[in-house]
Amino acid sequence: MEYFILFLPLIAAIISGFFGNLIGARNSEIITSLFTSIAAILSILIFYKVISQNYENDLIIATWINSGLLNVNWAIKIDTLSSVMLVVVTLISSLVHIYSIGYMSSDPHKSRFMAYLSLFTFAMLTLVTADNFLQLFFGWEGVGLCSYFLIGFWYKKNSANAAAIKAFLVNRVGDFGLALGIFLVFYIFGSVNFDEVFQQIPEISDKKINFVGLNLYFVDIICVLLFVGAMGKSAQIILHTWLPDAMEGPTPVSALIHAATMVTAGVFLVVRCSPIYEFSDLALNLITTIGMVTALFAATVALVQSDIKKIIAYSTCSQLGYMFFAVGVGAYNVAMFHLFTHAFFKALLFLGSGSVIHSFKNEQDINHMGGIYKCLPYTYILMLIGTLALTGFPFFSGFYSKDAIIEFAYLKGSPIGYYAAIVGVFTALLTSIYSWRLIFKTFHGNYNNKKIKFENMHESPLVMILPLIILAIGAIGSGYLFKDLFIGSETSYSFWGNSIKFLEPLSTSHPPTWFIYLTPSIVIFSIPLSYYLFVKNKNFTEKIVEGNKPLYDFFINKWYFDELYNFIFVQLFKKIGYFFWKKIDEGIIDKFGPDGISNLIKNLSLKAVKFQSGYIYQYAFVMLIGFSILLTFLIIN
Repeated sequence: MEYFILFLPLIAAIISGFFGNLIGARNSEIITSLFTSIAAILSILIFYKVISQNYENDLIIATWINSGLLNVNWAIKIDTLSSVMLVVVTLISSLVHIYSIGYMSSDPHKSRFMAYLSLFTFAMLTLVTADNFLQLFFGWEGVGLCSYFLIGFWYKKNSANAAAIKAFLVNRVGDFGLALGIFLVFYIFGSVNFDEVFQQIPEISDKKINFVGLNLYFVDIICVLLFVGAMGKSAQIILHTWLPDAMEGPTPVSALIHAATMVTAGVFLVVRCSPIYEFSDLALNLITTIGMVTALFAATVALVQSDIKKIIAYSTCSQLGYMFFAVGVGAYNVAMFHLFTHAFFKALLFLGSGSVIHSFKNEQDINHMGGIYKCLPYTYILMLIGTLALTGFPFFSGFYSKDAIIEFAYLKGSPIGYYAAIVGVFTALLTSIYSWRLIFKTFHGNYNNKKIKFENMHESPLVMILPLIILAIGAIGSGYLFKDLFIGSETSYSFWGNSIKFLEPLSTSHPPTWFIYLTPSIVIFSIPLSYYLFVKNKNFTEKIVEGNKPLYDFFINKWYFDELYNFIFVQLFKKIGYFFWKKIDEGIIDKFGPDGISNLIKNLSLKAVKFQSGYIYQYAFVMLIGFSILLTFLIIN
């Protein structure tokens, strides 16, 4: 069963990618969607076995590397953590495949697109089923490569190519940190296999190394380096700039890669390495800080964006921040719970926005929409469900998982835990405001599109609506159904088993009653507030913007990270590159190399041509000189 889960998407990618033109686009869509759907069904069965029978397995596909101390297998590791990820990856992927049949119906390269989706799914499955760091890194790089392909799928658009390159380069920074972390793991432990490394962690937890004059713990360095990799893949602040630009790819790509699967790989990595992180307070505090700053930063930027996909992209970035500060306070299981519920409602929102964009013929600016809730009733209701789940409205999935993160941060009892809880509550308010702003400006108010007549607006086809309905069911019920299993004080420890390590049990006490009701109250209050600001009294909103122009500019320019990086890195390297090109390449290498030799030969040829005068006496004179030189040379020798 496990082999089918892993290899069915790969087989589908090969068939669609290499034989798509032969079998036709429709057959490519059917094969890729069918194979990933079968993988999803099998993943759910595996997940059920894990729940009911505590099923675990480590299947060896092949010996990958066997050289000295480095013994690495290609394996399929099944435990609670990987089974959760299998369900998330394959279920969301299968729904995205089906949705893409309708969304990409007019695209001439459907077979290639479906092949990329299936190949990405295979790479992600390889990552989450790894039992060693090297296989994880292989899958890690695989999803990065597929992300590059999918973001730049519409390669004739310069913006899509630029976004793909940006995503690839920014992730290389994070991947370099991850690679260094893996090298250090092998250097210290002589192995890259998870079980062997985790068993030795207590023995080296107190060992230090002198690094650039500082005495640092080995475990701190390892954890920080691994987290740098997680920051890149999960778009945490500093390495986040690629995620919003990645919206240049088709909307199904945004739902699969940038909402539910690839961007959660960083969270998965840290949780998988919880046996290491539990021994590094430095790394956990760093993760908490980065996570809460990312949550706040992304929420403030989403508040003022007008591109429907970028609003949801920054929302993803913010929710990933929640997951990371949950990890930072030691609530690994709560982070995974939010990862699980988030996959449903965020994929729902992305695919719902795709339905809106499809109806508006690729218009993405919410200022050019409005008043269409009657034209797109199914999309409207389904996006409403996604928004309620995202904002943490009572009894929707986000209510159980996001509020749990805030509560566990509060229960941590440390200063950084309290800071994270405060930031979490304030970010929840911002999340609710920008989410309802998107809904109200898209579906309510006046119709503002001048290119498409209101009468021409229509609902998306059933093949696009059906995946949204399935995701909506998850957005409604996944929190309530799995709350006790994932984070219940009595059942969660036995459920997670050895896949997550807790040095100390999480607090079983409850926060004050006022704190428990604080976030839901804010979320509920924000709905009429948002309706007033963005539908009823737009002039008041404009006055707020005008009265806080510097702050608005700060948010609309995304805290000026792109401008800062452009000034520090892009312009600097352009100048360095220009210097080397002009002074070194052209001034030295070309001048004395290819260009110099060619100019010398050219000049000698021009000189030699002058001897071709046609006069016999000149030829005889040259021959005489040549004979004299040859005779002199022979006499001397």
